[in-house]
Amino acid sequence: MMGPALTFTLFVLFIAITLVITFWARANTRGTDDYYAGGRAFSGAQNGLALAGDYMSAASFLGIAGIIALSGYDGFLYSIGFLVAWLLTLLLVELMRNAGRFTMADVLSYRVRRQPRVRTAAVTSTVTVSVFYLLAQMVGAGALVSLLLGVSTDTAKIVTIVAVGAMMIVYVMFGGMKGTTWVQIIKAVLLMGGTTVLTVMILSRFGFNLSDMLGAAARNSGHAGFLQPGGRFGKEVAGDPLRTLVNKLDFISLALALVLGTAGLPHIVSRFFTVPDARAARTSVNWAIGLVGVFYLMTLALGFGATALVGQDAITAQDPAGNAAALQLARALGGDVLLAFIGAVAFATILAVVSGLVLASSTSLAHDYFGHVLMFGRPRESQEVAVARFSSCVIGLLAIGLAVIARHQNVAFLVALAFAMAASANLPAIVLSLFWRRFNSSGVVAGIYGGLGASVLLVVLSPVVSGKVDPVSGRSLSLLPAGVDFHVFPLENPGLVSIPFGFLCAVLGTLLSDEKVDPERYQELSVRSLTGTGSHRAPARRSRRRRKDGGRKKAPGLRHPEGTQTDTPKGDSP
Repeated sequence: MMGPALTFTLFVLFIAITLVITFWARANTRGTDDYYAGGRAFSGAQNGLALAGDYMSAASFLGIAGIIALSGYDGFLYSIGFLVAWLLTLLLVELMRNAGRFTMADVLSYRVRRQPRVRTAAVTSTVTVSVFYLLAQMVGAGALVSLLLGVSTDTAKIVTIVAVGAMMIVYVMFGGMKGTTWVQIIKAVLLMGGTTVLTVMILSRFGFNLSDMLGAAARNSGHAGFLQPGGRFGKEVAGDPLRTLVNKLDFISLALALVLGTAGLPHIVSRFFTVPDARAARTSVNWAIGLVGVFYLMTLALGFGATALVGQDAITAQDPAGNAAALQLARALGGDVLLAFIGAVAFATILAVVSGLVLASSTSLAHDYFGHVLMFGRPRESQEVAVARFSSCVIGLLAIGLAVIARHQNVAFLVALAFAMAASANLPAIVLSLFWRRFNSSGVVAGIYGGLGASVLLVVLSPVVSGKVDPVSGRSLSLLPAGVDFHVFPLENPGLVSIPFGFLCAVLGTLLSDEKVDPERYQELSVRSLTGTGSHRAPARRSRRRRKDGGRKKAPGLRHPEGTQTDTPKGDSP
């Protein structure tokens, strides 16, 4: 019983440390800049660690290691998609950082005339994507902690989900972006440290010879093609060319969603605004690329090492999806002590990611919907921050309720769906806003709702929800039980259709609208996004010395020649 007890102790220790940081952040949060963007005071390296922490979720840490352990080469292909996605993000990060203030909607509404409906559409997309992603993390938290603590009762899972939800609400309500960012940084350091320890230990077992490790994994897998492509994704079906084609298209669809979706994930976009300038934003993405790249290379050692030392039979016996492979590897290498540490790291990973998702949603609701739709861009800062805190509580309670209801369901598909929705709804609006002169508010709204609706509808009509059955056992592999089959869309991942459809809706919405665009606003956006002129920067620190002007305060912001305020605390920043 030492393992569960030690794991629980480490859980409590991590929670205690992060709570101290959260309440420190609460004492140093003064207004919207602090609550939404951490005062724009984080360095490129710090924000890079936080970005990597936001991105390296429990699905990445446990899920990809499990996929590699069970599927071999194809699991590595899955991880490559997450890494390649950052190359696109690197191209957009500076432009978005300069053009926006706190949220994606700031970028989309800068140059359009009908801002309320653009911001409403952006809020809808942000909350929908975040809640889907959040639900998968919460349900996974219940299963993971129950596994680590050695309890499998239904009550234990519910208590775990409620506890994780309560912690994320506390982090966001009191810590804001400052507290959440430091939690992400700590989580990233722990995750990289734990993964490095496992990687070094597994390689040392094979004399740091990758060939020996891969050979042992191939032998223990029991599959002749374990180290060859086609075992899981793009699988060829003998005598059925149509099924083979569908499998290959499905893999392409998944890869598109992973590569194109990252730049549109709300909790990733919001991180671009926590640094003082565009240069720091680029630096943070460079750090994130390096950390994420090293991390996914190490998942190769975790996955293949688990197959080599634990064996596929033992892995699937504990969890058919393979999510416990990294934990079983930790126990095989270092006993209960290492298992407890890696389990605590996984728990920290879940807490940090869900906090970032809740913060992104509450920021969008408060800043975009309350501040600019309901209050016409002129709210008091105290009002906006209060609404953000209340929104975080509402979203957290909603996520807890949905996770408790879905605790027995296989919701792993929601992670891929979140990426598909971000790529289908958010990315077209972002790209066309930055690069198409004629783009207008009708195009933004059509693109967001079209891409979002297509993603959800295609998944509902796909084998993910109904109609997929194990040919041997007859067990349902879909969300709904066997015998229920209304799927008409053959692909499990909608990105191949929904992403082009999102761009098409955005283009048609623009061309079919009689709305006139303001060429000057587009020119201002181009200059601002490319050069940083007029972009929001970190507010100057107040001097402790008494000013010669008798202590009189200056205007809240300086009007830039382009017509934007560089540091105004309220109002419509664009």
